[in-house]
Amino acid sequence: MKILYIKSIWGMPIDEPIDEKLRRISDAGYDGVEVDTPLMSPTEWTEMLERYNLKYVAQIFPDTAEQVVSELKRAAPYNPIRVDVHCGRDFMTFEEGSRFFREALATEKDLGLTVGHETHRARLFFAPWITSQYLEKFPDLRITADFSHWCCVCDSLLENMTEHIDLAITRAVHVHGRVGYAEGPQVPDPSAPEWAKHLALHEGWWDRIMENQRKQGVEETTFNPEFGPPGYMHTLPHTNQPVADLWQVCLWMADRQRARWK
Repeated sequence: MKILYIKSIWGMPIDEPIDEKLRRISDAGYDGVEVDTPLMSPTEWTEMLERYNLKYVAQIFPDTAEQVVSELKRAAPYNPIRVDVHCGRDFMTFEEGSRFFREALATEKDLGLTVGHETHRARLFFAPWITSQYLEKFPDLRITADFSHWCCVCDSLLENMTEHIDLAITRAVHVHGRVGYAEGPQVPDPSAPEWAKHLALHEGWWDRIMENQRKQGVEETTFNPEFGPPGYMHTLPHTNQPVADLWQVCLWMADRQRARWK
């Protein structure tokens, strides 16, 4: 199974042209870019990606069933290899969430898209036990696994959430490789020794996701070392200076997993 390493443009300089972002991502050895639907034509986007030999993971942020249908349809012509969905809102009832996923799954199937609905705070998959209810109801529902959010929501390293983690692992098609801890969704620097336990725990989950996909016969999957800028990243008091270099943190994580999974 081939693992593609994807870089999000999140946290890259806002005023940096997209062409320059893609060049830097390609030069750093990544295989693709993750970003919302581009403000250019599909042809222009495809030509730009081909220039830098990059794949595309689309990211969309629909709050409602109507929005997930329209945003998936808008993303499809850009030929993403994955679509990451920030799905719905955490305050939706189970019936409202079920309608969201029914519409999403029907549209995914019609368009032939591989879609992962992200385990993310403030979204329908904000907590492990809620996610399991939806995964059990919809056998075809797939996730983007970002368990750092669950660590924060559950104020733990998910010691009591084994059955929910086990189920989520079997449904993951895309990984956001950020390391969380009980009090937050992002450790300051995963290479620091004080976070070794947290890193090892997350890597164990990611290993199981990759092994599950391999056993399912998946030929190509995706991993995004998606650490974020302030306020995900810790900053120094009074100066608000980041405590680590975001670009280097993401690259360290990508290179580490590439070496582990080679």
